[in-house]
Amino acid sequence: MELVKWMHKTMPNYQKNKKKIDTSPLKSYAKYSGIAFQMIIIIVLGTIGGYKLDEYFGFKKHILTLILSILSVVLAIYV
Repeated sequence: MELVKWMHKTMPNYQKNKKKIDTSPLKSYAKYSGIAFQMIIIIVLGTIGGYKLDEYFGFKKHILTLILSILSVVLAIYV
């Protein structure tokens, strides 16, 4: 019994020292939906850019669209 009392006195009170973390569902939803929109914008801009470059250079097989869309996916994952 004495050991338990001693431990309570000497050990820090972890409840007071814990940082309060806001884990509300709305905050998590906003965070991850923001990341998703950012990824979508990067991928769409890369694909449209590749399509416009294919039109400009007159490529029939849309090579630049394919290359830039893949690179934009990689960039979106990196960001």
